[in-house]
Amino acid sequence: MLQAQIFIDKDELKGVKPLHEFIMNLLIDNGIAGATSVMGYSGFGRHHRLKQPSRLFSFIEASTLITFVDSEEKVKTTLSVLREQYRGGFIITHRVDLW
Repeated sequence: MLQAQIFIDKDELKGVKPLHEFIMNLLIDNGIAGATSVMGYSGFGRHHRLKQPSRLFSFIEASTLITFVDSEEKVKTTLSVLREQYRGGFIITHRVDLW
């Protein structure tokens, strides 16, 4: 099995739809076995600018992580479909064992 992790900004859009929603729907449409989307408390990327929203209110975007698992072939095919429609974000994959 292969797990993919996609790191995106929480408020990023794909057209008029939130990007995380677009990606989750793409995963469903491609028959992925399971996926989870979580919002981070803080993080930074290649620009080393800390993104850490306050508890009360902030315009600073937090990062979102979408992770999904399926067969290696299905994950790679789905990531290829995603990359045809969206070029941003940071994506990693690694092999996992199903228990």
